[in-house]
Amino acid sequence: MKRSAWTIVTLMLGAAVSAAIHQPDAAAQSPSIKPGDELRPIYATPEDIAAGKEFADSACAGCHGSNGISTTTGIPNLAGQRPSYLYVELKTYQSGGRKNAAMNTSVRFISDDALVKVAAYYASLDPPQPAPGAPAIYVDAVQAGKTAAAACAGCHGEAGVSKTPGIPSLVALNPQYLTTAMKAYRSGQRQNDTMKSMVAALGDADIDHLALFYALQKPIRAQTPAPGDPQAGKAITAGCAGCHGDQGVSSNPATPSLAGQDAQYLVAALRAYKNGARADETMKALAASLDDNALKNIVAYYAAQEPRAPNIRPPLTAEQWAERCDRCHGLNGNSSDPGIPALAAQRVEYLETALRDYQTHARTRPEMIAMSDVLSEDDIKNLATYYSHQKARAVVFMAVPEKH
Repeated sequence: MKRSAWTIVTLMLGAAVSAAIHQPDAAAQSPSIKPGDELRPIYATPEDIAAGKEFADSACAGCHGSNGISTTTGIPNLAGQRPSYLYVELKTYQSGGRKNAAMNTSVRFISDDALVKVAAYYASLDPPQPAPGAPAIYVDAVQAGKTAAAACAGCHGEAGVSKTPGIPSLVALNPQYLTTAMKAYRSGQRQNDTMKSMVAALGDADIDHLALFYALQKPIRAQTPAPGDPQAGKAITAGCAGCHGDQGVSSNPATPSLAGQDAQYLVAALRAYKNGARADETMKALAASLDDNALKNIVAYYAAQEPRAPNIRPPLTAEQWAERCDRCHGLNGNSSDPGIPALAAQRVEYLETALRDYQTHARTRPEMIAMSDVLSEDDIKNLATYYSHQKARAVVFMAVPEKH
């Protein structure tokens, strides 16, 4: 059942109302939107909404559903969406501010009056609801990494601390470096048949989860011997500190920390750089002048240093991220601002795509670009899942006289 069209009126707080409306994507790029225009769908009459329904049934229902509830993957629900948001987004598609060939074509020649009425019509509908009994399934990146790490423990030790000479510890490494290293084994850029076979079946997400799991483990020195003279090694590490950090603790996510690493593995790595088995011109030049005795002394020094955990925090849960999003989008994604979209019960794959579009700047709203830029792929999936499972609520905007 539809709510009465007469309830679609705005919360009037004098001149402050215009400032309270957040302009959606690229609205400023649409010269046809004048100050106050975004509020027009809120004042729609029953006749306006009836006309909006007639137009929507003929032009929009094929994709967005006969009642504004989409059954098509990637196509958003419109029923119960906030009116000003719908109107401004339609105008933005019309001006080319949002790149979607189907939508750009569909709205190109629609009159402004029709856009107002369509936006008001969809806003007047009861919103969709999540499927009853469907559980929300979230990605736990750390647990996924722990599960995958079970296959690595035989060589790299429990929690990534090596007890086998020649096998590197995986703790105290920044995820960016460890991810790059595992992908290099997978592609054959690093030559190791055992590692190549181990990572061959891993997808990018699996590798990311493994790297995160090891980064969060307690940093402990490798439980392996380190032949060589640490003091003699320290005297010749000046050329290493610029990249690998003082005492072998790197501050560069792409450069590995060496503190506490297995000595035999480090010697093998340096020899590989020296003979070109590992391709890195900087490392090859540094290792070229080192004899075996110098190599053993250098790695003995680094093996004796205390490793430190990289500056990585456990990922936020979907609920923790949603607390931040709710500040604009309303409690559980039920926006109370007519210019900010509701997220509750929206299609999950549409929400995922929208967040990725902000990350790539395909959508241009600055606040959303800033918010989405720090999200991992797991965060995106979890947020979309969270909001798609929230109960959607219609909002009535009541008129309040301006105080004098």
